[in-house]
Amino acid sequence: MTFVLMVLTSYPPQIHSLVMNIYKRHRFPPEIIQYAVWLYYRFNLSHRDIEDLLSERGIEVSCEAIRLWCNKFGPEYARRLKKKRNGFDDTFFIDEVFVKINGVQHYLWRAVNQDGDVVDVYLQGKSHEEIQIDRSRTTISECSC
Repeated sequence: MTFVLMVLTSYPPQIHSLVMNIYKRHRFPPEIIQYAVWLYYRFNLSHRDIEDLLSERGIEVSCEAIRLWCNKFGPEYARRLKKKRNGFDDTFFIDEVFVKINGVQHYLWRAVNQDGDVVDVYLQGKSHEEIQIDRSRTTISECSC
């Protein structure tokens, strides 16, 4: 327990008082509460699974306490994450991958932002050249009198 208390005192004074006000009257340190709530929302684990994971690390906490933590602190954590992520970045890359599905070649297009996150995916049966040839054929056949 002394290690966790040492981590708490390593916050700057103004942040330390805010952290202590949010987690006031809770039995466990903020790091343990944050870890339990993070496990719940990140990996979609049940409260009992989180209780088992924490007990493996020597932390005895009930699943009811974890449920209350998730209800109390979960929306605040989600709001902070949304605030950090304002939207998409300025740079996108288009990636073309050739994929065979049931022996037929398809074209998989992915839009990737500068952080490497996939923003959009599009699966296409024909290449751009084949689509342009088809369009030109239909245009020629429509125009011929």
